[in-house]
Amino acid sequence: MIRVLVADDQALVRAGVRMLLQATGDMEVVGEAVDGAEAVRLAERHLPDVILMDLRMPRVDGLEAIKRVLAGRPGARIVVLTTFADDANVYAALRAGAVGFLVKDDEPERMVDAVRRAAAGEQLLAPSVLRRVVERFLDAEEQAAAPPPAGLTERELEVLALVGTGLSNAEIAEELHVGVTTVKTHIAAAMEKLGLRNRIQAAVVAHRTGLVDASFRPVRLPRP
Repeated sequence: MIRVLVADDQALVRAGVRMLLQATGDMEVVGEAVDGAEAVRLAERHLPDVILMDLRMPRVDGLEAIKRVLAGRPGARIVVLTTFADDANVYAALRAGAVGFLVKDDEPERMVDAVRRAAAGEQLLAPSVLRRVVERFLDAEEQAAAPPPAGLTERELEVLALVGTGLSNAEIAEELHVGVTTVKTHIAAAMEKLGLRNRIQAAVVAHRTGLVDASFRPVRLPRP
């Protein structure tokens, strides 16, 4: 059973999300928060697998709530709920550690799929969206290129590069002729070594360190 916390200041939105998710049979809404402060408290109390977080809430907004939740529980899987996909706060939330976002007028099936994928540690952003997000991050940070991350195995570097191209776990597994579980293991190890919270941050690192080129293609590194 996937345990979900819903944070939104609109009662109708919370009720609709609760009914949608609990009708699936494999999800349980363990808490509903009306603002960011309550979202942080309920996240600490219930330890949900996935948090659906509205960005625009009173008292403590969603962005600040994301930062507080992840400060205490870095592995939390937070999906942003937003009205506008191009909201600058969405990018700030992804930078803070959210794993993806949903526009509130998306099809209901997309929300259900996003919750399942977030709980499983899967990629939530389509490659085209990931490209925009990564490019925006790189433009905002204006950091110089860095050498490939130290401490990663050759396979972890290879997997990190493919994450940077926007491939899903299943697509990476097919590309490397390994199992999906193996891919998940390599991604988790690479992210832990690099102190990354989500695949978006991993993709940014892959680009900044030259594992992926400007055309979003992996770069084959010379063997030592």
